[in-house]
Amino acid sequence: MQPLKGITVVTLEHAIAAPFATRQLADMGARVIKVERPGVGDFARGYDERVHGLASHFVWTNRSKESLTLDVKHDEAQKILMRLILEEADVLVQNLAPGAASRLGLSYEALSKLKPGIIVCDISGYGNDGPYRDKKAYDLLIQSEAGFVSVTGTPDTPSKAGPSIADIAAGMYAYTNILAALMHRQQSGQGQRIDVSMLESLAEWMSYPLYYAFDGAAPPPRTGASHATIYPYGPFAAGDGKTVMLGLQNEREWKVFCEKVLLQPGLAIEERFSTNARRSAQREVLASLILQAFSGLTATEVAQRLETAGIANARVNTMAEVWAHPQLKARGRWTEVGTPAGNIPALIPPGSWQHGAPRMDAVPALGQHTEAILGKFGYSSERIAELRKDGVV
Repeated sequence: MQPLKGITVVTLEHAIAAPFATRQLADMGARVIKVERPGVGDFARGYDERVHGLASHFVWTNRSKESLTLDVKHDEAQKILMRLILEEADVLVQNLAPGAASRLGLSYEALSKLKPGIIVCDISGYGNDGPYRDKKAYDLLIQSEAGFVSVTGTPDTPSKAGPSIADIAAGMYAYTNILAALMHRQQSGQGQRIDVSMLESLAEWMSYPLYYAFDGAAPPPRTGASHATIYPYGPFAAGDGKTVMLGLQNEREWKVFCEKVLLQPGLAIEERFSTNARRSAQREVLASLILQAFSGLTATEVAQRLETAGIANARVNTMAEVWAHPQLKARGRWTEVGTPAGNIPALIPPGSWQHGAPRMDAVPALGQHTEAILGKFGYSSERIAELRKDGVV
């Protein structure tokens, strides 16, 4: 059984943070009604055309939802939206521009007077108050503000993360806070307001480097794909030009690494390499020794030595190799979902799902469910046609 079956979420969302949060609620069985602008929709629909003409971000974050088009600037659209929330919604999620939801009468303060059990989740860049409230907040900008970019990349070039991690972090905290709010309501009957900011979400994920730089200490240096403070830990080239990723966590593993992988047991007892801090300080010297030992081996042979020694290692996979990953295939983690452009493969959400499979319904076309939703409210086909003509839906 899907645990959120019977829960309805109405969402005014765009881009990644809110859509990712609500897609996970849909995975759990919630009915998610996505309100989009007529003719345009969520602007993430236009990010690219990589998935049979559809946008990669959009198909990832919007399966299993219903799409309702409403121009909320129209009075009639506002009446429809308010009726939808008051009659159907358990949860309202929005990541509109700061203050926009309140101007539409969609704040928790306004809605809770009419529906005490409503849960309202506001997702924003910097939060609903404070001096940064009105700043624009794209993922790259939040990665910068949260300090992520300052400790990521090479010594010469700071870098952002490839995926939109600030959006993903905010989406995850919105999702978990909504689950907690639903449990709270089940116990107390009370709804609540949830205020999730991208900055605070990513700052939480930055807590290790923040504490590393505690009380004015130097921050962890940028070290590319290597670890800033543990060594050896990162990418190393083999003799065939391919890269092996490996990592050591303790002194026992360092001793085994020297004996069974480098075949140089004497290194394990050298004073200059006797602790992780000393190895990290000597990383250039140690890197040269490791690369020399690997120079006569292929990446596969290096990986075999590491496996035999029980040293953690991984391939640096391309996207094509992840699509074909044998572990994901062996565990049956792939399924298909529908889209307006036909079926596409989709990764089953992490978890065992032993009491019922996750909901994996189609990605909606823009406005696909408008007539069905309005029809439930008593709007005739003729009236809906008039609303379309007037640009309301």
